[in-house]
Amino acid sequence: MMKRFIAVTAALVLSLGVAVSAGADERDDLRGQINENNAQLEQLESELEGFDAELQATYLALEAAKSRLPLAREELLAAEEALASAIRVQEETAARLEFAQNELVELDEEIAEATAQIESSHGSLGELARTTYQNGMALSPTALVLSTSSSKDFLSQYSAMESAVRSQTSALTDLNDLDAILRNAEARQVAVAERIEELKVEADAAVVAADEARIVAEERKREIENLVVQQQEYAAALENQKDAAQAQAARIESDNSSFSSEIQRLDAEERERQRKAEEERLKQQQSAAGSSSSGSSSGSSSGSGSASSSTGLGAPVSGPLIVTSAFGYRVYPITGGWLMHNGVDLRSACGNPQYSSASGTVSAVRGAVGNGTHGNQVLINNGTIGGNRYITVYNHLSSFAVSAGQSVSAGQVIGYTGATGKVTGCHVHFEIWKNGVPVDPMGIIR
Repeated sequence: MMKRFIAVTAALVLSLGVAVSAGADERDDLRGQINENNAQLEQLESELEGFDAELQATYLALEAAKSRLPLAREELLAAEEALASAIRVQEETAARLEFAQNELVELDEEIAEATAQIESSHGSLGELARTTYQNGMALSPTALVLSTSSSKDFLSQYSAMESAVRSQTSALTDLNDLDAILRNAEARQVAVAERIEELKVEADAAVVAADEARIVAEERKREIENLVVQQQEYAAALENQKDAAQAQAARIESDNSSFSSEIQRLDAEERERQRKAEEERLKQQQSAAGSSSSGSSSGSSSGSGSASSSTGLGAPVSGPLIVTSAFGYRVYPITGGWLMHNGVDLRSACGNPQYSSASGTVSAVRGAVGNGTHGNQVLINNGTIGGNRYITVYNHLSSFAVSAGQSVSAGQVIGYTGATGKVTGCHVHFEIWKNGVPVDPMGIIR
């Protein structure tokens, strides 16, 4: 089940790389939706803390499939539009190629016809020249006068000569026209042949683009079909696990109640230490009442924690604080019941250092085994700060950097971010208890 969940969520993350021919605005919208879905899944992971891994995986896989489905449908529409566009380009290019090829055939025929006519004209001119020569026609009127014996003979030969000249002139004109037609047709033939080669390249590219678009559309269709099946399977599996989910939710609430009682016990001990310290201070004042140099006091003690004049506590991690699950009541994702989230979950990579929010004394360092949903945990009694008693809690650590009873300073590394305690991923779980009551850390830390 966990492998299938990873496959589903991986598809969600990688969907930005889907090769669909959507516009820039459409891609931005998809990216925004994907980022929003990822943030929601990250919040769900925090809200599922404490449930068994199998149950968490089933629910998260169901939610991933549900959130992915509308995106896949949008991508399918974009892929189908891209496919239709690619097919149109393919058809238009094929039509232009066919037209150019037909035009080339017509030009070949036109060139062949013009060539034949030119050859025929050359033959006619040659025959005309031979006939003129054989008939002994003069080449000029003066020569014709000198060669004829009578006016009748002159007129007869002059008329024949003019007819021959007109025939030659007409044949030469036709020959020039045919030559121009041939040169124009040959130039067009070269241009069309080059265009055909270009169109063949375009046609091949259009076929490839259409095939790629068709593949993407088919992939989106198959993904949608798989997502529908996955939803049904995960929903059925989750239904079968609902009784277990109710039991686990009850156990989480019991663990939280026990932990709250322990914090209140520690706070009560701190309050008692402060009371005794105050009593001791008053006794010292009374015993030194006669001495003006010992008549003043430095103020309240922090007991086992370190006193501070600061009114705020520091963040447990460096860098920008990105809340993945806020402080306060939240709904159990699986059972629908209510759960008090006593801390705040912050984004942090595995192995990142976590820092003491304020100076104090380490009250407890607990391993994940037998520690319920908290995992590896550090509790620090920060004593009195600004007139209030504070205890800070750090859960799900991968390892520790302090030990119980150790004094720590503000900003000192106390452990490293991890995913212990039945959680789905590395993050910070940080709690602040003020006078025995949990408060929202984001309203305090600076």
